[in-house]
Amino acid sequence: MLIELEGVTKIYNQGQINEVVALRDIDLRIKEHTLNCLRGASGCGKSTLLSIIGCVIQPTSGRTAIAGLQPARMPDRFLTVHRRRCIGFIFQNYNILPALTVRENITLPLVPLGLSRRAMAERVERLLQQFSIGHRGNFPAGRISGGELQRVAIARALVNDPPPSSWQTNPRPISTAV
Repeated sequence: MLIELEGVTKIYNQGQINEVVALRDIDLRIKEHTLNCLRGASGCGKSTLLSIIGCVIQPTSGRTAIAGLQPARMPDRFLTVHRRRCIGFIFQNYNILPALTVRENITLPLVPLGLSRRAMAERVERLLQQFSIGHRGNFPAGRISGGELQRVAIARALVNDPPPSSWQTNPRPISTAV
């Protein structure tokens, strides 16, 4: 299994007057190479669930295994590296830096990986072409259309494509919307 959740519960502000139970006793199994859709009403916990799967937050209780790893047992520094190499995020508000160019925004996740400038440029150029935004590469991201902005966010989520040998279990990136 690529993703396994057993009895996952997430409570924000636990024990306080503004306590929110975002997830309660969730069991989920997702196999590799499958396409899954997560849908539900606003406020039902979709973003919280994806944040747990993406190793951004920990559940209040329950067990998670993502690509064979158990995030609750990993130190934060390891989870940071794991997210950087194996998980691509597309945030609800995209988190694109408007003053940077489209190309610079897509390149950002590659900077800590220690790749050569050429290797980074090749990955970015491939995605710029794949998502038909090559003509906007040098535009400030804050000056492109909403649809183009969405494609930049997707390209940025996919640019960290790790080599197959980089992780023990599932080497492919997991892209999630948060």
